[in-house]
Amino acid sequence: MSTARAPIRWPAEAIWERIAPLLPSFTVEVLPQVDSSNSELMRRARAGQTEPTMLVAEAQSAGRGRMGKSWSSEPGASLTFSLGLALAPRDWSGLSLAVGLAIAESLHPQIRIKWPNDLYIDGRKLGGILVETASSGPGQGAAAMRHTVIGIGINIGPRPVQGLATVPAWLQELQTAMDAGQALEQVALPLVQALLTFNHEGFAPLASRYAARDVLEGREVTLSDGRSGQACGVSASGALLVHTAAGMQHITSSEVSVRPAQNPRALAGGS
Repeated sequence: MSTARAPIRWPAEAIWERIAPLLPSFTVEVLPQVDSSNSELMRRARAGQTEPTMLVAEAQSAGRGRMGKSWSSEPGASLTFSLGLALAPRDWSGLSLAVGLAIAESLHPQIRIKWPNDLYIDGRKLGGILVETASSGPGQGAAAMRHTVIGIGINIGPRPVQGLATVPAWLQELQTAMDAGQALEQVALPLVQALLTFNHEGFAPLASRYAARDVLEGREVTLSDGRSGQACGVSASGALLVHTAAGMQHITSSEVSVRPAQNPRALAGGS
């Protein structure tokens, strides 16, 4: 006989009380099911609903990851939510790294970040980040105001390995009593604070903290365009630095996806 998961207690009011002073008109909403929390906030933004919103999906039928990858979620097994708000940083580079750093630091010291948008535990994927922009506002060029939708998916409990390109990890490996509601409460305020800092100061002030959790630094990596080399950390703007046969390359998230090179030395070893 299968056992049903206990209903999730979402601390929506507590989160609202902490974040509303930082984001006027901020709201927290929990949906029992939606196709994708990112897609829902994008639709709302295109319809003119651009108030700062944290949308939690207990289940997603068509969750999306970076580069069109799917992200499945079931009630209680994962935490999936999106945050929509207006941002206008001078340089958008490194935004997903700032998000990943806020999540990792607020959850556990062992969580590390794989450039540009994944959370890892011991070489296995714990979660992912998807950043999209839904509309433009005042300003021109890089400094234009954009309604930004940031989607986050984190495995809370065990999930099947079948069909996954990367072996999964889950948060309860590190904190056995943690559930999705508690995880959301831990990450919500640090995430908003990190975004506001990034909006004013960019990624550079976060670079040294990111380096302490960088999965790829010092490892051989293969880029999606066929180039390979050694990852040498990230720049002050958040670009991945890869030393190739042609010299040091600055890789941005819009150019390539990155995976550790498929050899034992690249995937083994400590931090």
